[in-house]
Amino acid sequence: MTPLQIHAAFDAGNIEVLDISGNEARLAIRKDHQSDFFQWFHFRASAAAGSELVLQITGLKDSAYPGGWPGYRARVSEDREEWTQAETTYDAEAGILTIRYRLDGCIAWFAYFAPYSMERHHDLVAAVAQGEGVDHRTLGTTLDGQPLDCLTMGDGPTQVWLIARQHPGETMAEWWMEGALGLLTDPTSAVARELRRRCRIHVVPNMNPDGSRRGHLRTNAVGVNLNREWAGPTAERSPEVLATLAAMDETGVDFAMDVHGDEAIPAVFLAGFEGIPSLRPGQREGYDRYASLLEKRTPDFQTRIGYPVAPPGRSNLTMATNQIAERFAARGCVAMTLEMPFKDHDPSADPRQGWSPERSMQLGRDCLGALLEWLVERE
Repeated sequence: MTPLQIHAAFDAGNIEVLDISGNEARLAIRKDHQSDFFQWFHFRASAAAGSELVLQITGLKDSAYPGGWPGYRARVSEDREEWTQAETTYDAEAGILTIRYRLDGCIAWFAYFAPYSMERHHDLVAAVAQGEGVDHRTLGTTLDGQPLDCLTMGDGPTQVWLIARQHPGETMAEWWMEGALGLLTDPTSAVARELRRRCRIHVVPNMNPDGSRRGHLRTNAVGVNLNREWAGPTAERSPEVLATLAAMDETGVDFAMDVHGDEAIPAVFLAGFEGIPSLRPGQREGYDRYASLLEKRTPDFQTRIGYPVAPPGRSNLTMATNQIAERFAARGCVAMTLEMPFKDHDPSADPRQGWSPERSMQLGRDCLGALLEWLVERE
């Protein structure tokens, strides 16, 4: 009989093995380096074909978002291409997530959400950079020495910035980017042609390569949450934000979207910048109009639930969306945070996969379709 073995020493891997007995294992999630954040897991389990695995992830009462576990189902794949939901239960009193899975073959990979590896990131950048009319530049270098990639296309006057994965464990954000970039570089797409005619589009598909490779949930190589650095980034703590903000200052920003994932809310939604001190006439209306267009375009988006709105003048300017809207308020900049679920979009649920890479990519395409409508209406 092949004994159960569990490994996570690979790109974005994260798990610690506490005990293995037969086909059952007790596990724990490793914290982000120099941080108390932990929630992301990604590991492989190997055993005899047909084995019934029982995998318990412990200590979750102290995780970053304990409210994210009730109703959550772990993702599993045996081919690392298609990811489905495994049978998952959560004992809130004990803080234990139990995953039960019967192997078809001999190996399965388990993750908090379908991983987006740094190798896939480089494949994406290589493919897009070869597209006609696409410019690539490295905005800067991370603390681990990785490049911060930016892909730019289009000849129009409207400056659009799309950034994703400030929080590396929110891998749905880079799946979204793959869908969006696929559309923008599709020579047969009328939406892409019209966007590129109207806009200069700057895309940073992964703001946090170091955290991504290290298997972090929320922070970079030195335990810094990048989405709390936008008011005063430094080369020592947050070179990723420092470089991106400098590039934004060079171009100006008229429309920006910061793409994320939310652990607890089972829906796709937007968060805005309503409380910025320098809010100008038309900024809030532009944001509301975009949300309305996106809601009409796809059932995988809604406006009923989301985050609380900040009171006037009370926005947290350390966060990307608020800082960008404030910094470029004189241009009438409309910025927003797009949140996708680790659970599912309950208004249009998928019992087999939950929220998935495929739906993330489609949402990327839908968001760009809504952006074109938004621009046409504005004209």
